[in-house]
Parts: sequence; structure tokens; C-alpha cells
Amino acid sequence: MAATRIAAAAAHFGRDLGHDLGRIGKLIGDARAAGAALLVLPDAALGGYLADLRHPDPAAFPPAIKTDDPVFEQIAAAARDMVVCVGFCEADGDDRYNAAVCLTGDGVLGRHRKVHLPAAEGVAYRAGDTFAAFDTPVGRIGMLIDYDKTFPESARTLARDGAQIVACLSAWPASITNAAPKMSQDRQSRLFDLYDCARAAENQVVVVSSNQTGAAGGMRFLGQAKVVGPGGNVLARTWAKAGLAVAELDVAHEIAAARRVLSHLDELRPGAYR
Repeated sequence: MAATRIAAAAAHFGRDLGHDLGRIGKLIGDARAAGAALLVLPDAALGGYLADLRHPDPAAFPPAIKTDDPVFEQIAAAARDMVVCVGFCEADGDDRYNAAVCLTGDGVLGRHRKVHLPAAEGVAYRAGDTFAAFDTPVGRIGMLIDYDKTFPESARTLARDGAQIVACLSAWPASITNAAPKMSQDRQSRLFDLYDCARAAENQVVVVSSNQTGAAGGMRFLGQAKVVGPGGNVLARTWAKAGLAVAELDVAHEIAAARRVLSHLDELRPGAYR
């Protein structure tokens, strides 16, 4: 049995790719100093998120980046033997996707395109159409991008594909339509934490949840990065501040312990779900 240190980042990222790369490099360095073998960075860490979810302006969209752009070689070089998940706006011909890539210094391990597009995101992005897990040096991982985790089927599909760790990359703001005086009273703040814990507990997997901080346009991002164990218990968190949530655990052992008596995936009855 081997324990692994896992880090989830809370940080702000904007349109300046050079600044974003510097911040990514700093977070990778901080995660390495903390002994982390896996670092999950937020959604839109390269180029920032949309500035307005209700009336997105095409002139202000994040820069679209091709998957073979040299920027990923720079991140891979910084990652070295660390597994790093990072979000960006993917360019595929004339189409744009809210996307994530998981890589090490040896290259790309897995990719994901956000499937569930909230509010007016459909104006800026096309939707992805699949969830798939992939093997990494720290275990089998699947990725979700913010609103994906609202839907139980998303994480469940990854768990059934063997994912031990679900990396949730977010640019998740406080409520836009019903702002609360305190972040602790905010509806989206409560839901963000609820979904992280529920997706971990119902699938008996580890959830590593990153998020942006700061503000963009009229939005305030929540932070609240965390590592959640397979029982739905929060092992480490940043609260609303920028920084790293770092937890050490034997992933395979913790999952086996959680499933020892009640194994949710083994006890599914798909034929009854109409």
C-alpha cells in the first residue's frame, strides 16, 4: 500500500496567457514542494473563463488554443513526473470547446470536453459528448468540468469505467441571480460543496475539486478547492482563499475500505432505472 499526495488548486486566471503560465508554474512548484504527485488546476486556467454568462460577448471570449500548441509542452516540462490536469478553451477548426487535458512530462494522458453547458455557454462553446477514464501513474482518472458534476450520471460513468479519482475542474461563481450577503450563505457555494461530496460518496471514489478565485465581469468565483475521500469526507480544503488543498491517502486502499460492505457499483440495477 502506497500513500499518494493529491493537490487541488484554487487560483485566479485571466486572459494573459503569459501570466497564466507563470501562475501554473508557481502552483506546480508549490505542489511539488508539498510532495504532491497529482495537481488539479481550475477550469479555464489558460486564458480565463467567460466574462458574462448571461450575455456573452464573442469579442471577449477566451483565446482558443489548439491541442498541439507549444503551451502544453511548457506545462509538461514544468510537471515532469507530476500528473497535472488543466482547463482551457480548445480550438478544433471553427469549433470551440471548454476542455481539459491531463499530462505529465512524458505527454498527454487524457482529455475531456465539457458535456453539460449551463446558461449561455452554448453561445461560446460546442458540447462534448463522452466521459472516459484513463490510466495515469497515480491511478485511473476521469475528468469533469464544472457543470458536469451537477449530473450524477457524469461521475457514475467515469466510476463504471474504472476511475478511482475524479478530477473536477471548475470556474464556478457565486449565484448570479440571487446574490447572498455572505459567501457561506450563497446557494452556489452550498451546491458546489454538496456535489463534490455526493459524487465521491455515491461512487465511492476520490474527488479532487479545483476552482477559480477572484472576479471576472460581474462574477465572483468561489474557490473552495478540496480533496474528498470515497466516503464523502472532506480531507483538505482551501475554503474561499487561493492556494492548494493537499491530502495524503492510499487511494486504492481507501476505495476498497469504502466498498468492503456496501459496494455501490456492484449493487447497481440498471434494468430498473427507467
